Amino acid sequence: MRSRVGVGLLALLLGSGAVTGCSSAPAPGATSAAPTSTAPGSGPSSGAASATASGASSSPGSAPSVAVRATVTEELAAPWGLVVLPDGDLLVSERDSGRILRVAAKDGARTEAGTVPGVVSGGEGGLLGLALSPGYGDDHLVYAYLSTATDNRIVRLTYDPARPATEQLGAPEVVLAGIPHGPRHNGGRIAFGPDGLLYAGTGDSSNSALAQDKGSLGGKILRLTPDGAPAPGNPFPGSPVYSYGHRNVQGLTWDPQGRLWASEFGQDTWDELNLIRAGGNYGWPVVEGIGNQPDFIDPVAQWHTSDASPSGIAYADGAVWIAALRGTRLWRVPLDGDRAAGAPQAFLTDAQGRLRTVVADRDGTLLLVTNNTDGRGDSRSGDDRILRLTIS
Repeated sequence: MRSRVGVGLLALLLGSGAVTGCSSAPAPGATSAAPTSTAPGSGPSSGAASATASGASSSPGSAPSVAVRATVTEELAAPWGLVVLPDGDLLVSERDSGRILRVAAKDGARTEAGTVPGVVSGGEGGLLGLALSPGYGDDHLVYAYLSTATDNRIVRLTYDPARPATEQLGAPEVVLAGIPHGPRHNGGRIAFGPDGLLYAGTGDSSNSALAQDKGSLGGKILRLTPDGAPAPGNPFPGSPVYSYGHRNVQGLTWDPQGRLWASEFGQDTWDELNLIRAGGNYGWPVVEGIGNQPDFIDPVAQWHTSDASPSGIAYADGAVWIAALRGTRLWRVPLDGDRAAGAPQAFLTDAQGRLRTVVADRDGTLLLVTNNTDGRGDSRSGDDRILRLTIS
């Protein structure tokens, strides 16, 4: 039986209030609390993450302004993963088509790099997260998380933009196979950490027992070498498992101190933002949300599932930013070290529909990917889009 947060505990948490547009008051159902069983330095190696935004225009607990500066491109079909190339152009994956598109930063012009072979879409599966090799300038490798007919897996492909359009991707090389696959809860976010290692968020594939099974790759955060081997120093020798007890992880980011943060979909009651500790057990399916049980690590912030359904996350401006699907808003959780510095704040509520991915660009702006053409949203003219947001 899952643990639920009672009225008495909620009364101790930070208050909340409704938000729309670019206001920054906390919204209903959003709470934050100090994490349990975590400590400074419990994430990967220290040092600033390469993908974090450089600007910090407001102190962590204050209320910044967020505005859409530009539509970078539009008319994408169920976009999912997004990475920024060294020259500022973007690569974006489309879940159902299996395509990877290049988007020019200067004018939004698109080039089809190619279609990743072996992708089988359906339900929540397909071509999902993307990541660039830490040595991309030399090896030109793009990593992708994808679904096949039998599993989820991570592959890498050489990307050569000098080749003709649709022929710019090399043959995929399997990095890791055998991640449990189902119509729902496939995880899919991948990212290289400041330690140069590859992290992957997986789901329980609708088999909740897998999350507590350390022998399964489902319901986990995995930590791998770039070649796909279990990373040295992982908490369970010979295993790629870095943390477990997760339902469906689709957001990974690092703060400047090298701490790893992850978003997680709840089932009926609470979505989560977690500070990840090596070897930590985050409770699913025994606990959903804050459970105050000594064997499990509680989230730093939680939301009712109708307010969030959190997918991609990014660190910028002293906070973690969270793209919400069902909640149709962008959440900001201000940080004070390893804990929230105040109640979560909501932006762009209902303004752009479902939000799949948020990425901190090098100029201090945020790139935001809408997801209204994925079969669950209400598609609008021009959907789906990549937007550029300013924080001030």
